[in-house]
Amino acid sequence: MPATLIQPSTVPGKLLYFTPPKDGSRPITRINEDVKYGSRYNWIQEEHTVPIENIRGREGSYNLDSAGFQYYQHKSKHTSFSNDEEIEKEYYPESEELIKELTGASKVVLFDHTIRRRRPGELDSDPSKRQPVSNVHVDQTSKSAVNRVHRHLPESEAPELLKNRFQIINLWRPISNPAYDWPLTLCDFRSIDKDRDLVPIALLYPDREGETYGVKYSPEHKWKYLKGMTPEEIVLIKCYDSTEDRGVSDLTPHTAFEDPSTPEGSPFRESIELRALVFYN
Repeated sequence: MPATLIQPSTVPGKLLYFTPPKDGSRPITRINEDVKYGSRYNWIQEEHTVPIENIRGREGSYNLDSAGFQYYQHKSKHTSFSNDEEIEKEYYPESEELIKELTGASKVVLFDHTIRRRRPGELDSDPSKRQPVSNVHVDQTSKSAVNRVHRHLPESEAPELLKNRFQIINLWRPISNPAYDWPLTLCDFRSIDKDRDLVPIALLYPDREGETYGVKYSPEHKWKYLKGMTPEEIVLIKCYDSTEDRGVSDLTPHTAFEDPSTPEGSPFRESIELRALVFYN
């Protein structure tokens, strides 16, 4: 069935939420499997089945400032997504301009990208072979967002840019085929309680430390997805916003999930996400 004919519906999704370490220690995630420690996590993943609403046909009701995410139609000039150098040369420039156009930003700096291809039965330990993320999370905290600016921009520019509003936005797009298999679901910002639901997790790299948010379960969370997203459709995901306006979203919990209504024989999900520093005058 063509994606444009799919009517809104709700499916049950099994999502993995955060629960704190039992010993009360600081939550940490190691970026790769570590034989010394035996696990990437010292915290606990807790499964909850939640209703996830397909908003196709009504996606215009959700935007970056209210829900924390926004869908658009956009056909990329770059279509192969098979070579990192080509992606940076061809897909980055068009994506920078697209984000500027859609947000009204004065400056956009893309700082990395990830290709995800689902491969059942394989470990997600190789940075070049990432699979869909299956736990509820937010990519950045306030601390790590500011650190990103200092890390990716010259010290001659960073302090001045940080005086004004800035965001970290993820531009997410299916590649090769529609994303029926393990699609992306996003939690409406208006349904979360930041003080209650979000917990900083130290993200340990071999040479540095970052920080993300784990998300505790709440029955108040409102989960949405756009079923059968095509490579000609994108979603902007707000990972951070320095705005002090309490009426504006500043982040979006999200995760991949196994959609029980996935058509039989659907290709395994493939997608690309770009992460961008987005500045305003």
